[in-house]
Amino acid sequence: MLVLLCGRMGASAVWHSELQAWVAGKQYSLLVDWARDNDFTIWWLKKDQALQLNNHSSKILLTVDSCDAEVNGVQVRLLFPVLNRGGVVFLAQLDLDTTLQPILSPPGNRPGATIKSICLDPGHGGKDPGYQVGSYVEKRYTLLLAQELRQQLTRAGFKVMLTRTRDTLVELSERAVLAEKRNADLFISLHFNASPSSANSVQGSEVYCLTPAGAPSTNAEGQGAGAGSFLGNRNNEKNIFLAYELQKSLTQNLGVEDRGVHRARFVVLRDAVMPAVLIEGGFMSHPTEGRKILDPEYRRQMARAIVNGILNYKRVVEPSAKVPAH
Repeated sequence: MLVLLCGRMGASAVWHSELQAWVAGKQYSLLVDWARDNDFTIWWLKKDQALQLNNHSSKILLTVDSCDAEVNGVQVRLLFPVLNRGGVVFLAQLDLDTTLQPILSPPGNRPGATIKSICLDPGHGGKDPGYQVGSYVEKRYTLLLAQELRQQLTRAGFKVMLTRTRDTLVELSERAVLAEKRNADLFISLHFNASPSSANSVQGSEVYCLTPAGAPSTNAEGQGAGAGSFLGNRNNEKNIFLAYELQKSLTQNLGVEDRGVHRARFVVLRDAVMPAVLIEGGFMSHPTEGRKILDPEYRRQMARAIVNGILNYKRVVEPSAKVPAH
């Protein structure tokens, strides 16, 4: 029997046919069928361990018995592990529908719907300092990044609002509400990471979007009421495509370690009525990356990378949009 990894599900696999499988009640589909329907060719990079899929525009790397994947050079964490049964590979249908398909074939806006206003959410504030490394606190640098990003987005033609403009506490449950009240088209929460126990080795950026209903989160912090559906799940496809474009831009333009696109049920993402992501821009605890985060010029570069990611997202979801050069 095959035991499921990645989620907290210890049930064994139950195979119902050669075309589909169910593991702990989750539907898996035959990879070769999906690949054929999307014009991908498949071959083993390492027999029974790692595969590569290619078509005219995309390359996907998959690892058997793992949630690790790479899409066009960007790390993307799958919701469920890739399964191999005697050389026949299965992917969770939920990953095909809400992870791979939206990245490879992004959803477009409805006719006339444009991205004009963006709500930036500087993480923490007031009595909530966030991570603290020495005398440096996360809440200060998320606000400084948000202020720099607001300037650059404004120059690019967007209307920009912040959930906080000073060192004040805004309740997590209020942040997406503020974005809705101000008719924001996108919600972007800004954070920095820390890993004191692995300060010298752990670095890089990662971007989170809301976990689809029925799937486990990469990061269970803020998980809330189980694996059910939230308001923010209405934008699942755009959430992950926005996260993907931002992660791609951060890693390519800053040259930081790619820690991937992840899912979580963070409070600030659950009730967002617009596409929403949470960016972890780097590790304050890393001796090199931490010093960069304190540097205004590096934050300008990071803001520029985020702007480029937003503009790339806008170009795709608004095919006829005239996006200014940046």
